[in-house]
Amino acid sequence: MNKKILLGIAGILTAIIAFSPLFGVMHAVHADTVPQNLATTCKAAMLIDANTGTVVLEKNTKQHLQIASMVKIMTLGVAFDEIEKREIPLDTVVTASENAAAMGGSQAFLDANAEYRLDELLKSIVVASANDSCVAVAEHLYGSVDAFVAAMNERAEQMGLKDTKFVNCTGLPHEGQYSCAADVAVMFKRLMSHDKFYEYAKVWMYDFEHPSGRVTGLTNTNKLIRFYDGCDGGKTGYTDEARSCITVTAKRGDTRLICVAIGAENSKTRNKEVSEMLNYGFANYKTVCALQKGEVLGEYGVDGGKTDKITVVAEDECTAFTKCGEKSEVTLRIDIDALSAPIAQGQKVGTVTVLINGTEYRTLNAVAQNGCQKKGYKDILDDFIAEW
Repeated sequence: MNKKILLGIAGILTAIIAFSPLFGVMHAVHADTVPQNLATTCKAAMLIDANTGTVVLEKNTKQHLQIASMVKIMTLGVAFDEIEKREIPLDTVVTASENAAAMGGSQAFLDANAEYRLDELLKSIVVASANDSCVAVAEHLYGSVDAFVAAMNERAEQMGLKDTKFVNCTGLPHEGQYSCAADVAVMFKRLMSHDKFYEYAKVWMYDFEHPSGRVTGLTNTNKLIRFYDGCDGGKTGYTDEARSCITVTAKRGDTRLICVAIGAENSKTRNKEVSEMLNYGFANYKTVCALQKGEVLGEYGVDGGKTDKITVVAEDECTAFTKCGEKSEVTLRIDIDALSAPIAQGQKVGTVTVLINGTEYRTLNAVAQNGCQKKGYKDILDDFIAEW
């Protein structure tokens, strides 16, 4: 026990020495402190850290607004979740119904009753905001658009999105459909967990091929992936009522931000204001790694094991989003269970808590880097002879 305490103290001291010059205060910047030159025309805006959800800037983030095709953030999220959960192959053939082919607005111009690969339909939604592809995917996954929209609302409820209601899966104007900047940021953060979204979101232009041999040239509606350094994904939207909307993510170094803008005057102004908000975030905040995945936390004794001790490591990494120029003290509190063999490699054996200025920031599992088998009769006999 004394050995464990000493090792825990050593871990804390090491963390203070290693990290205290790097970290800043964890806090949100509220709407009344948003610089007056940012987000001036947007009805609502939000800038957050993508990893921790820490709010940097916010403006009218709970206001119920039309979000146009940003509805497709949830459409894509539900689709990707279902595809992964049900292990649906991405080369699955989807038949575009007449209902899907009749959709207006942004589209891939699907042929009614023609067959398309599921991944091509998803790609056209991400890149070109194709309404017809949304309907085709919704009908394929849930049998009808109504059932799919019900799943979108159920998912919103599960995610705690209290200021969002979906009536369709496209974002085309419809009474009773609304969301808010804060909910959009949460939806988008979840969508970012899907690698395929990033793969499609980085595409600038491509040819969408129809079974008939006809080709539709599609261009990414998110111009910032080409013109803003670090932007690698997003979703745009526009209707007369919603005006110009966008949600994007950008990464520079270890820092990844999400920015939402709703109701800008036009796409040019929208892109300018989002770029300025991102610039503000990258200039004033940074992400630092407090604990790396697999980082050694110490060696701890094991009762009844073929080896006397095991090496314990952090199961995951822990990053912190900090304000530039502000220093804070970071410590680690390591709590290891009483260890008895057998212990499997990767088995949880305790926890490590990251504290910032004495306040708990995050607790992670501490796991065995290597396994430890239980002593057998022969091992006990060998130990007895060795000590004779």
